Amino acid sequence: MVSITLPDGSRREFPGPVTVAEVAASIGAGLAKAALGGRIGAGEGARLVDTSYRIESDTPLAIVTDKDPAGLEMIRHSTAHLLAYAVKELFPEAQVTIGPVIEDGFYYDFSYKRPFTPEDLAAIEAKMSELAKKDEKVERRVLPRDEAVAYFKGLGEHYKAEIIASIPANEDVSLYREGAFEDLCRGPHVPSTGKLKHFKLMKVAGAYWRGDHRNEMLQRVYGTAWATKEELQQYLVRLEEAEKRDHRKLGRELDLFHMDEHAPGLVFWHPKGWTVWQQVEQYMRAVYRDNGYQEVKGPQILDKSLWEKTGHWDKYRENMFTTESEKRDYALKPMNCPGHILIYKQGIKSYRDLPLRYGEFGQCHRNEPTGGLHGIMRVRGFTQDDGHIFCTEDMILDECVAYTALLQKVYKDFGFTDIIYKVATRPAARIGSDEVWDKAEHALMESLRRSGCEFQISPGDGAFYGPKIEYTLKDAIGRQWQCGTMQVDFSLPGRLDAEYVAEDGSRHAPVMLHRAIVGSLERFIGILIEQHAGALPAWLAPTQVVVMSITDAQADTVTQIAKTLQKQGVRASADLRNEKITYKIREHSLQKVPYLLVVGDKEKASGAVAVRARGNQDLGAMPLEAFIQRITGDIASKA
Repeated sequence: MVSITLPDGSRREFPGPVTVAEVAASIGAGLAKAALGGRIGAGEGARLVDTSYRIESDTPLAIVTDKDPAGLEMIRHSTAHLLAYAVKELFPEAQVTIGPVIEDGFYYDFSYKRPFTPEDLAAIEAKMSELAKKDEKVERRVLPRDEAVAYFKGLGEHYKAEIIASIPANEDVSLYREGAFEDLCRGPHVPSTGKLKHFKLMKVAGAYWRGDHRNEMLQRVYGTAWATKEELQQYLVRLEEAEKRDHRKLGRELDLFHMDEHAPGLVFWHPKGWTVWQQVEQYMRAVYRDNGYQEVKGPQILDKSLWEKTGHWDKYRENMFTTESEKRDYALKPMNCPGHILIYKQGIKSYRDLPLRYGEFGQCHRNEPTGGLHGIMRVRGFTQDDGHIFCTEDMILDECVAYTALLQKVYKDFGFTDIIYKVATRPAARIGSDEVWDKAEHALMESLRRSGCEFQISPGDGAFYGPKIEYTLKDAIGRQWQCGTMQVDFSLPGRLDAEYVAEDGSRHAPVMLHRAIVGSLERFIGILIEQHAGALPAWLAPTQVVVMSITDAQADTVTQIAKTLQKQGVRASADLRNEKITYKIREHSLQKVPYLLVVGDKEKASGAVAVRARGNQDLGAMPLEAFIQRITGDIASKA
């Protein structure tokens, strides 16, 4: 007898071994039709299997359908195989390599004698639909490694043979076949191609074989797949909206910044963009000041020996820029933490001095791969709103609770109210005892509970020196951006001999809380641009008001109004050009200026201004004093 325990706690008994598909059928015809796979076991030991998997002993089982995130991943994985199947049908000489699932879709890399064209992509997608409609069964078989190598060499699939040859010789490998196509894969996969209905190929890009620039450039075909037609359409609309909001495009159109091949991964800020930067930095500087932080500034270059002590040299070396002077090795700092410890160590610290909060707008450099660079979102040189809190173990909880409340207020001021909270726990490679990790993880989780925040656990995603809370923003079109962090570190201060004198006169290493609210200012400004589609709220906009004349007769009045606004702290400019007023309005509207003021003879005579708000809102004429109250109120309230 085999006893199957279902998610609701009920049991089903079978006289002998039974497949996942048979269990689903025993529950109901609807579930049997919807089943994509199964989840065997419980907790961390659970694993996904095909519907054809035979269960030979008692076990918990959940039937996986397209309503389950794991089911959607199976659909995407299987659609990647369907893509390779279609390519082989249309282009038999193409060689297949790898095809993993990625966020919102999948890709597959191919070696072919010429680049795929947009017309090829359309033909491949049509062939995929044709093959899916055949509803061919997806079948799994297992071969010894060497037999599998020989099999794929016989097919002329040399890349696939190379992948399999890298697997240990004593291991078997699993293959999945659908129709005339067979591929190497761990699985699991959907039971038949008919389950794959809602997909679209997106683009072709280059990718080096095994990620090595010395190898052949392959063609990477990207696609997306969803459980329903509605979800696919929603995703495509979201992509279209994301393209309109792309910070790289808006950065050019609004004259905020540019990137240049002479400094890959670094940003050239233009006057308007630097104005936005300054608003963000000065706001965060006030946050430091008002919440007990002392602002500090550390050097850019630090000796290799320091990075060896912290562990970064061993664990992070490939991401660091290095230099040499007088036979000493140095590194550009990739983070500010060690510098803050060196500042802390100057002078004796007592328990009465704690918590001690340092903040720095610290410029860091990380040697990101070229393929990973993305506008100002992913760069090699960036500035963090970096802070470190030195405290005792008893202070951790209160500091974390206060920090979460502060972070929520900051995000709200920038226009974000939907926050996802995750606690990233201990990774396999780490420093410090399990006892210390237990304390740190407990403190972070308890702080979120006290803050009334529901949170998820990200097992093994903590830093090597401590666990962390990750604060992720959800933007206007539903995308998620991980920005803020709070990390508890019992190890690094002790490694660098930092200490404080306790009440009984003994000396102890302080606990160090690593925290950032916006993270990289470059990335956060990119997120802000995309969140607001370039139409930044008045308090952040580089130009808040443009005052425009209709004819030269109003030039002096317009100039005086602009100066009056500037004296009130408003970023205002005058447009006195000899152009039609409709042209001026259109031009500044495209620049997404929050307010446009028009002054003609009538307004000049009455001391009023005709006000147009962003979004083509005609607010009519009003006294200048009334408009000043309106714009300064917007700025103060961060509306």
